[in-house]
Amino acid sequence: MESQANKIINEADVAQYLESNPEFFSNNIGLLATMYLPNPHGSGTVSLAERQQAAQRDKIRQIERKYSELLEFGIENDAKSNKVHKLTLALLNATNLNEITKALHDSLLNDFDISTTKVMIWAEPRNPNDATQSAFQDVDGVTKIWAESLIEPYCGPSINEGISGIRPDAEAKSYAITRLGDGTIFGLLVMASNDESRFYPEMGTLFVKRIGELVSAAIQQHLS
Repeated sequence: MESQANKIINEADVAQYLESNPEFFSNNIGLLATMYLPNPHGSGTVSLAERQQAAQRDKIRQIERKYSELLEFGIENDAKSNKVHKLTLALLNATNLNEITKALHDSLLNDFDISTTKVMIWAEPRNPNDATQSAFQDVDGVTKIWAESLIEPYCGPSINEGISGIRPDAEAKSYAITRLGDGTIFGLLVMASNDESRFYPEMGTLFVKRIGELVSAAIQQHLS
């Protein structure tokens, strides 16, 4: 036990010495050619210089992988931003609630590949004729309370049975739901997919939230 403890202490002392004296190998250049270490990629040994080169190559590969991931995320987010911008223009050009809901559905279907969309509004429309639209419907108190508690968009595979009325259709297997309203909540935007892995709890919700904010601003102008 004592010899093992001395070995650990000695290794720590050596490591500390080398960190404190980076010029050691410059002053003892011959050691680089004579010191051999276990090969991290297989059997046998490699020189210290070769081990350093291998470690550098591993670091470069890790950096390249990380860069590729960041580049891929950047391209994906840029594409989503363009789609959101296109939706924004469509909502700005809409002159009534019917055009707003149509522009929303067309954008989510054609640009975001979301075939099932449901808008639920429980506020009074400014134009009484809009009250006949499917977006205006009787919504129970449980659903309204759930919407009030929805600080961040909900993304996941299932919906509580107590709010099952927000399901757009029976085939939906995953959902992205965001509340509508700024301060006062007046509705919900429900996006659903038949693919159970399309929306999941760990996914980013930034674009879902932005779409909800855009739709809220567009609809709010037509409410009492």
